[in-house]
Amino acid sequence: MNSFQNLLLLQNLYRLKALGFEYSDSFSINRISSNEKPRNLDALNKEISTCHLCDLSKSRSQSMRGYGDPNAALMIIDYTVSYGEDSSNSYYCGRSGEMLKDMIENVLELRIQDVYFTHAIKCKPLNSNTPSASEWDSCKNYLFSQIEFVKPKVVVTLGKDAYAKVTSEDENFASVRGHVVNFKDYMLIPIFHPNHLLRNPDDKKITFNDLKTIKSCL
Repeated sequence: MNSFQNLLLLQNLYRLKALGFEYSDSFSINRISSNEKPRNLDALNKEISTCHLCDLSKSRSQSMRGYGDPNAALMIIDYTVSYGEDSSNSYYCGRSGEMLKDMIENVLELRIQDVYFTHAIKCKPLNSNTPSASEWDSCKNYLFSQIEFVKPKVVVTLGKDAYAKVTSEDENFASVRGHVVNFKDYMLIPIFHPNHLLRNPDDKKITFNDLKTIKSCL
């Protein structure tokens, strides 16, 4: 801002003050910009926990920052935060969460503390609606920064929506599910969401094979 613009701004402020308005020192709204990137995962999580960049912040109990090993070889990305996750502040709640936990512990033979689990959209959707494009735009820098900080060997996306958001690919989910997809510097493997498996138990055998693929890549 040049000196002439500063002068005009000051004149307007003095005029408003003369009319009885009060003003305070400037403050910054939390955001991740090219000049203000957090230096580590802890700093990033603080940004996420206090985020008010979109309307989802109005209805959440808390934003779900991520859970697990910050140096994990495996990162699992869900699409959105469920009502149960938001209300309980738990990443493995309900039948879907228990199934995911079983996948990790019984098939991959890892502890849930050994993986890093996060969401593409960090807050639960309003009234269970599909998150809007602008809401994803508010969250995507958080997600991609998490991937950069954790530097996993393998990224697993749960369901077609998470895959589409992470990769920006409109490709048929069925054609990539269970396959190793090159994604930046990582191996990405899309699998069915546990909610899908609860509704379609016959697909559990398919997912079991997909989990073996994941295990072989770790």
